[in-house]
Amino acid sequence: MITSSQQEAIACLEDMIAAASAVVPFTGAGISTECGIPDFRSPGGLWTRNRPIPYGDFIASQDARDEAWRRRFAMQPTFEAARPGRGHRALAALYKSGKVPAVITQNIDNLHQQSGFAPDAVIELHGNTTYAVCIGCGLRHELDWAKRRFDEDGLAPNCVSCSEPVKTATISFGQAMPDIEMRRAAELARSCDLFLAIGSSLVVWPAAGFPLLARNSGARLVIINREPTDLDDVADLVIRHDIGDVLGGFVAH
Repeated sequence: MITSSQQEAIACLEDMIAAASAVVPFTGAGISTECGIPDFRSPGGLWTRNRPIPYGDFIASQDARDEAWRRRFAMQPTFEAARPGRGHRALAALYKSGKVPAVITQNIDNLHQQSGFAPDAVIELHGNTTYAVCIGCGLRHELDWAKRRFDEDGLAPNCVSCSEPVKTATISFGQAMPDIEMRRAAELARSCDLFLAIGSSLVVWPAAGFPLLARNSGARLVIINREPTDLDDVADLVIRHDIGDVLGGFVAH
């Protein structure tokens, strides 16, 4: 249920979007939870039950690689069943209208692309779990191929070209952030006049620095998240409510 104060905040957001010439959304796990994608970091999330496997461990240990792929394939039905939610569709509508040049996301689920964003308009700071890459030569591998290889002997697959380990195209703890994506995100944050932080706890750095960069570059900052964040005090508008309800008015019909 939307309260009168929340309705006022949503109306304010609509006015801010209408007045802006370049709106840059920055999305976190919260935008995908209504799609069935679980939040990894929150209490009760996946990482409270399974410690994340650091990149160094993946590189060094066959057992770690095997476990990483076992976990990924255990999640496959969840990722396959997920469809873009109201938040994704609303941002895609703003993108198609010309208001949004691109979306910056911490998510790895490919739902922004499915909602209508061109692939090169989705800046994936933490990579993408719907395909894999060789950590040696960078060759792309599809998950169906990786699953067939894994099912043969329970061992993580190696590259067909150079025999180095293959890993989902995500950024693990201890792995370098993608340079091109980080630079593009910074450019977008500096050049926009409205920055929307949506469904992110804003605690994972360096990604969490982009809202501040946008604010310090002259943009207005809006935070849409169910829980408080460390940047609420510097935001121009904070809406603590369901993302789909907040953005639903922008969904293309």
